[in-house]
Amino acid sequence: MSRQPVLKNRRTLLERAEKFISDNYFTDCNLRGRLYGVSCPLESLASVLCSNRISFQEASKENFAPHNLGDTFGPTWWTCWFKVTLKIPESWRGKEVHLLWECDGEAMVWRDEQPVQGLTKDGEKTSYILSDCLKDEEPHSLTLYVEVACNGLFGAGQGSMIAAPDPNRRFSLQKAELVVFNRDVQELLTDFEMLIDIVKELGDGDQRGYQALFAANEMVNICDPSDPRSFSKAHDLAHKFFKQRNGESQHTAHAMGHCHIDTAWLWPYEETIRKCGRSWVAAIRLMEKNPEFVFTCSQAQQFQWVKSWYPGLYSQIQHHVKKGQFIPVGGSWVEMDGNLPSGESMVRQFLEGQRFFNREFGIICKEFWLPDTFGYSAQLPQILQGCGISNFLTQKLSWNLVNAFPHNTFFWEGLDGSEVLTHFPPGDSYGMNGKIEDLVKTVKNNKDKGRTNHSALLFGFGDGGGGPTQLMLDRLHRVQDTDGLPRVQASSPERFFSQLRAESALLCTWTGELFLELHQGTYTTQAQIKKGNRQCETLLHDAEIASSLALCRDGTFQYPVGKLRELWRLLLLNQFHDVIPGSCIGMVVEDALNYYEEIRRGAAALLQEAFGILGSKGNSAGVFNSLPWERLEVIQIHDGAALPALALVRVPSLGLSPVKDTQPVTPVSVTIQADGTVVMENGILQTVVNKDGTLASLCLISVNREAICDGSHGNQFVMFDDVPLYWDAWDTMDYHLQTRKPVMEVAQPVRVSSTSGLRGVVSFTLRISDKSTITQEIVMDATCPYLKFNTEVNWLESHKFLKVEFPVRVRSTSATYEIQFGHLQRPTHRNTSWDWAKYEVWGHKWADLSEHNFGVALLNDCKYGYSVHKSTMTLSLLRAPKAPDANADMGTHRFTYALMPHAGSFQEAAVIQSAYNLNFPLRPLLCNPDIVPRSAFSVSSPAVILETVKQAEDRKGALVVRLYESHGSSVSATVCTALPVKEAWLCDLLERHDGAQPVHIASEGISLNFKPFQIVTLLLIL
Repeated sequence: MSRQPVLKNRRTLLERAEKFISDNYFTDCNLRGRLYGVSCPLESLASVLCSNRISFQEASKENFAPHNLGDTFGPTWWTCWFKVTLKIPESWRGKEVHLLWECDGEAMVWRDEQPVQGLTKDGEKTSYILSDCLKDEEPHSLTLYVEVACNGLFGAGQGSMIAAPDPNRRFSLQKAELVVFNRDVQELLTDFEMLIDIVKELGDGDQRGYQALFAANEMVNICDPSDPRSFSKAHDLAHKFFKQRNGESQHTAHAMGHCHIDTAWLWPYEETIRKCGRSWVAAIRLMEKNPEFVFTCSQAQQFQWVKSWYPGLYSQIQHHVKKGQFIPVGGSWVEMDGNLPSGESMVRQFLEGQRFFNREFGIICKEFWLPDTFGYSAQLPQILQGCGISNFLTQKLSWNLVNAFPHNTFFWEGLDGSEVLTHFPPGDSYGMNGKIEDLVKTVKNNKDKGRTNHSALLFGFGDGGGGPTQLMLDRLHRVQDTDGLPRVQASSPERFFSQLRAESALLCTWTGELFLELHQGTYTTQAQIKKGNRQCETLLHDAEIASSLALCRDGTFQYPVGKLRELWRLLLLNQFHDVIPGSCIGMVVEDALNYYEEIRRGAAALLQEAFGILGSKGNSAGVFNSLPWERLEVIQIHDGAALPALALVRVPSLGLSPVKDTQPVTPVSVTIQADGTVVMENGILQTVVNKDGTLASLCLISVNREAICDGSHGNQFVMFDDVPLYWDAWDTMDYHLQTRKPVMEVAQPVRVSSTSGLRGVVSFTLRISDKSTITQEIVMDATCPYLKFNTEVNWLESHKFLKVEFPVRVRSTSATYEIQFGHLQRPTHRNTSWDWAKYEVWGHKWADLSEHNFGVALLNDCKYGYSVHKSTMTLSLLRAPKAPDANADMGTHRFTYALMPHAGSFQEAAVIQSAYNLNFPLRPLLCNPDIVPRSAFSVSSPAVILETVKQAEDRKGALVVRLYESHGSSVSATVCTALPVKEAWLCDLLERHDGAQPVHIASEGISLNFKPFQIVTLLLIL
């Protein structure tokens, strides 16, 4: 060490070291200025512009024209292919040689017809290593191709990252040359960076921070940037510091490479495929140089894309999976939204994902990996356990706006009592950089100090891809065990969770949903996507049931395995956590809506094929019921007349029936009062509709209970100003509630549209503004326990929120909301900050507010956003954000909701079944007029819902039947079937049956016992 005393002015010493490695200051004489040695221009540079994303084989045959650095190309979403001819000077023998490439578009280098390196300026990858140490036998003359996407790592937002893309953005290549890379300079720069960051992060009150400061200062004294011979002494000083060890009690950070790639977000699906290629090939290059490097990678869909588009890269991935470096995680098809997909959709995410990973790599993932989704359903733990998953990793709840979540490592208990070991990385990120800041945050933010001494540290550029860099690995390598910092251990999910589980005795348990107190607008944004999801879930449910029954009726029928898988995968793809929430650009919305149309067409065709078998090739009107209870409903029938006729039909559970004219016990009556109001009655309900379409009254006749609050009106449309703080498509802030304005202007007052003994309809039109209108039909059907509201909105607003309110005569401190395979309660008051944060919540087909012996349920066919405050039930209908899609939700929307007052509990009143009926229409088919109504399945207990019937994945001649307990009760139920079942087995959600668990088949059916909200899956051998 220098004999001169070290000055104690912390600021000057720190800033001296910073300037010594700065890329802005004193680069003529500091260390950073020596990173690159001599350079050499390319032999030639040529380009060709393509409007589409084409293959290498296609691109290499194009006519390339000379290209000058600085020339612009574009527009956004096009592709510019470059042909690079280079010659490395002989004098560079023994040097590390790079192709330096600085461009504002994302790039892939192709060599010998294979992708070899992803280059992204924002992802700190701007060079392709041509040689680590140039040898004579290595090729000195090369032709490379570079594929440049006309978009950045985060798309091409106009003015801000999340703004709608600029369609006419131009891109340029600023630098393309050969350079000598001075690895020893880079090593020393990393030493300095880490020491400087230790000084900053540990602060001026920490002894270890001052040791780092003095070490860095002495290194500046020793190091002469113009004399490489001085570098080793400076490096030795840093090495000495980093090698000073921790004590045994120090926290361990399990470092895992990571590259979160949104399957679609600020870029379209197709660009994600190239993002995967660029990011994953870069990870493979790092594995080749760093044998200890472990890279975690989720989403089977992305693996499937890479397999199809980059087969050579995929073979390398398979090789490194076997070596334990490239680790598939998550087990799901995509990283889906954690709130909006149905229970069956969530099961299929894992069924498709786990089967893919098992088929391709011989593994079943043990951990669910969902770092960036906007909340997590309380039914997920049971679904995970049923899919072979016992561990869960996310970090999104660190984004909570109101309340800090109290744990980082804990057991998460779901709706039925199932538990999964859960970890939120305390660094609050899935894209760390391996910097000292990340390590300090990992220890400081850990809310379970004393309970566990291990945390995950996920490093690598994410969201738009990019992934880890060599610099990140070098940073972490230096501080594997450095006094004053947590230990850093290259790890894997299996090793990490095993360590957590081994020391889990003191961990706490969190029961119920993991509700994200942010992004609550995503329950409503992009309503057409929400509608497409719900409708397609319903269609695939029905197509599978109809195909299963057709298979049992006609042995020659070919169950459409391949087509159903194709359609399911499209639906699962659209459930990605920036698509179904609506937080994506317009191009993605367009793709998603096209996929829904493809599913609708495909599923409709499958239904017709199955109906041809089930209807015995007849030509008389019939009806198919895909639900596991008998239904008596009014339907429209098309018998060739100009207008469809109405019929009241009775259809058995999971079966069909010819249409037979049935008369209701009490016909529907519609009466116009002298004051212009309309009274509608069907023997179950009586309602009074005001001239403006609001409800003055809704009475449940059997108990003579009024559902609408005194002095209030139901079906009141209300508008809110909806301007969030930043995340436009994502957020609706609590303050929007202060801007409530009822929609009052009547364009067309209530009139009777049609009336018959089977159905009464009144309609009206409201004007929201000079741009937007609401037209609604209020429909009362014979025998129907709920009042329907068929709604059409022409919507051309900006930053507005449309809702509909029902102030009801019910008092309860909690409301109930349907979720996947069950329901849960949330408060109707705002006592605490946790209650207040739930000012907007999500639910599926229904929400219910009940007191003892009476309640009101609000049903819907495609909405997910709710609010129940005190006694007002609100359904969120439409938003109008302008980013990242400037035209989000503009246009015409059609949807239905319904109001159902009921006696007793919602369970006793069959609210759950009524919501299913609203969402799963009776489907018309042609059948033999002599056909006898028949039921394939029924369940003895109304608490148990038979949700799914499908062919088993690995076994022809076998069906999988999935049921769940829906009331929250322990119950025994008997499943009756008319199908020729020889054996029945319990199996998990991946359809793996336990040979030790046969189910007894008695003459009356299959008897099963259920715990509250339990999901049971049966394998039936026919």
